[in-house]
Amino acid sequence: MNLKVMLVDDEPIITCGLQKLIDWEAEGYEIAKTAINGVEAIEYLKSEPVDLIITDIRMPEMDGLEMIKQIREKALSDAYIVLLSGYGDFGFAKQAIKYGCTDYILKPIQEKALVDSLRSVAAKKQITIKRQEDRRRLSRIDLENNLRTLLKGKEDRIAAEYVRSNMRLSVPIHFVHVSLDDISSLKELADDEVYALKKKLFEACASFLGDNADHLLHDIYGLEETYDVGLVYCDYMALDEGITMEEYLSKMQAYMEVYHPDLKVSLLVGKGVSGINKLSNSYSSACALRTLKGFKERKRVYYYEDEVQANSGRVMICKKSLDRLIVAIEQNKEADIVDSVNSFFAEMESTGTDSKTVSMNVNYLLFQLIHLAVEQDETVNQEEVMQFIGEKISEQGIAPHGQNYLLEFAHEYADYLIQLRKNSSRGILQELEREVKEHYAENLTLRELSQKYFLNSSYLGQIFRKKYGQSFKDYLSSYRISVATKQLLQTDKKISQIAEEVGYHDTDYFISKFIEQMGCTPAKYRRNVGQVD
Repeated sequence: MNLKVMLVDDEPIITCGLQKLIDWEAEGYEIAKTAINGVEAIEYLKSEPVDLIITDIRMPEMDGLEMIKQIREKALSDAYIVLLSGYGDFGFAKQAIKYGCTDYILKPIQEKALVDSLRSVAAKKQITIKRQEDRRRLSRIDLENNLRTLLKGKEDRIAAEYVRSNMRLSVPIHFVHVSLDDISSLKELADDEVYALKKKLFEACASFLGDNADHLLHDIYGLEETYDVGLVYCDYMALDEGITMEEYLSKMQAYMEVYHPDLKVSLLVGKGVSGINKLSNSYSSACALRTLKGFKERKRVYYYEDEVQANSGRVMICKKSLDRLIVAIEQNKEADIVDSVNSFFAEMESTGTDSKTVSMNVNYLLFQLIHLAVEQDETVNQEEVMQFIGEKISEQGIAPHGQNYLLEFAHEYADYLIQLRKNSSRGILQELEREVKEHYAENLTLRELSQKYFLNSSYLGQIFRKKYGQSFKDYLSSYRISVATKQLLQTDKKISQIAEEVGYHDTDYFISKFIEQMGCTPAKYRRNVGQVD
């Protein structure tokens, strides 16, 4: 986009000559306005922005210096300013510098002098834009980090206050999972492909939300592999448009599927809470919808209150079928697993699978399966097991293939329990460290490594987190960034090249991860030789 210029001079012959003196478009500029004095220029700036003002000093009504003074004191514009004068008066130049003038050109104006000045302004503008982008990126990362702190359920007054100060809020607040439906097919994609798809989802959400796009979260705290975008929905969003929350979110879901027909999206809306400090309650209820969603016909928008709390009356738990399934999983008996899954689905279908019945049966199954895992290893992270189970079950629903998928999951969970009994982690974590050091630039995923070493991916993720205090994905990212910092200091390679060499094929994503870990951009890190502010 060309930079906008305003020419200010009381002599039309001068402004006309300036327009013809050089090829403005070739230099990246367009003449947005010509004014005959400072009064006219100031009036224009009250409603229209420009990037550069080229002005004469001596003009009637209001001269150039007085105009600049008012522009700066009234904060009408942060445009760069170049002064033109027929007088080689140092006093004018001194005053111009005081008011933030960029350059001072004597008349008659020479083409080279003007072109040099324009190119200098363009270079400064690029630096300013880059710094603004860096500040926005840092601010965005700070906001997301504080939101994640609140998602974890921590009573963090500082995080809550930061969010209140940097985000428009109104109650009730709902956490919303913007969820890609076909998870099983996503698992076949490489990391970069998943990132590209998730980036497309994020951009579609941001396009719909407009000024409210800062309410989105790229990466949601929780699962090792998550394909969702998070949204902190506030009541004002619908009210600003004069519609209900239900109408707003339905409109959002429809917009994304029209915007990107290849994205099949559902919204999982957590319960409403009365303040940002209670965001974790809404988040956990939205997560609960993941599990329940797997047993329901597909909807475009799921609401926690409707799906979990709606129905009352007698609730039937298919205890006999579920207990048989749980025993079969524990004993890893394939025929019994098949028979008990068939019995469970037949019984569920016969009840009509109303929301409360489904919820109670799912909760019973989850509790018993978690209990089995804890019996094998009392140090196992119960929350991670629950998330793993919920993700597996929610990948497909009852109709049309949910029964087959539950069979697949039951066999996988039986294998997971066997590995817990065997404590299969001996030596494996050292192998994973070696894999990272030797292949960090490749598309390393825990899923592929678990297949290589014949371990369940959820189990491998848990023992990795237990030892290193972070997920495998975060560990890999940290290692890649540590290699990048060395290259930034020891080579003159371009940032895009370094990103590629450490395993990031999207430079923007690399910069985002670098800021997240190092607290500054790669360019700033290189400039400061590692001395982060």
